[in-house]
Amino acid sequence: MSKGVRAMWMRGGTSKGGFFLAAELPADVAERDAFLLRAYGSPDARQIDGMGGADPLTSKVAVVSASTREDADVDYLFLQVFVDQALVSDAQNCGNMLAGVGPFAIERGLVAAGPEQTGVRIFMVNTGQLAQATLQTPGGRVRYDGDARIDGVPGTAAPIPLAFEDTAGSSCGALLPTGRARDVIDGVEATLIDNGMPCVVLRAGDLGISGYEDRQTLDADDALKARLEAIRLQAGPLMNLGDVSAQSVPKMMLVAAPRNGGAISVRSFIPHRCHASIGVLGAVSVATACLLPGSPAHALAVLPGGSQQTLAVEHPSGSTGCVLDLDEAGQVTRAAVLRTARKLFDGVLFD
Repeated sequence: MSKGVRAMWMRGGTSKGGFFLAAELPADVAERDAFLLRAYGSPDARQIDGMGGADPLTSKVAVVSASTREDADVDYLFLQVFVDQALVSDAQNCGNMLAGVGPFAIERGLVAAGPEQTGVRIFMVNTGQLAQATLQTPGGRVRYDGDARIDGVPGTAAPIPLAFEDTAGSSCGALLPTGRARDVIDGVEATLIDNGMPCVVLRAGDLGISGYEDRQTLDADDALKARLEAIRLQAGPLMNLGDVSAQSVPKMMLVAAPRNGGAISVRSFIPHRCHASIGVLGAVSVATACLLPGSPAHALAVLPGGSQQTLAVEHPSGSTGCVLDLDEAGQVTRAAVLRTARKLFDGVLFD
């Protein structure tokens, strides 16, 4: 790898990382992961000898290729490069990095841009699900500037709506892998749910916190994190994920009543550090949990009602809006969120 690998660094939603063409990375998984660990500077808390940003949210990878599927334009494999461990995980999706996949695909010539806007159908390799990104492409070029704003990112950018279908059970085999909206683990009520992201949703108050603490306070609470990890390790097998001690899923979601006009407030652990905001698909899973009678989230949520519900999931940086379509039985059939992305640089990455 001494000659380097072409890479494009992009912000996708509230995350950031490298975007690569699959053909330009080593085909052997062990070689690929070893390259990424060196390139990102892991394991090291500062990632000082690499491109990682010393935070899980800025130590991410998108691997993109032209799709052979009739229902997709490109395939997207998400990889999480751990900061302080020599570990690269493909155990989850990332809906924030997903926002950069469409622009990257056009920039690399995998998808032809339309004269005004372009829809890019994306197959999410990690979970076998489909998403569609709609991009502004005036004059056949990706537009990054615009008036859309998302919490957790300063300024504004061009809007990138992301629509998801059939995400229920993407990793766990069912929306509710235990078949229940409420389980009890270590005396704490929880919803074990997967609507695009495996999550354990618990009332913050049941863990002895308000649920409105800032990220730094929660990251410094070792007793809370130890209790959450004990619950997470028990939830893994119940969610058909097996031993999750070395996995980044399920995410732990501590919910409280909304404070700022939203549907629910959440503090997300991913899984051992508190998220500065919340992942896209994590927000979708939490919003879905709010709609389940008997769940911890449902008891706290403020719901608008109707067959299409827009739920704002409040988090430390603001809120993430989720639009959920429901069928006559009240089951979520489609979810959509608004994200933005920005190209930061395009060049060669050396290990």
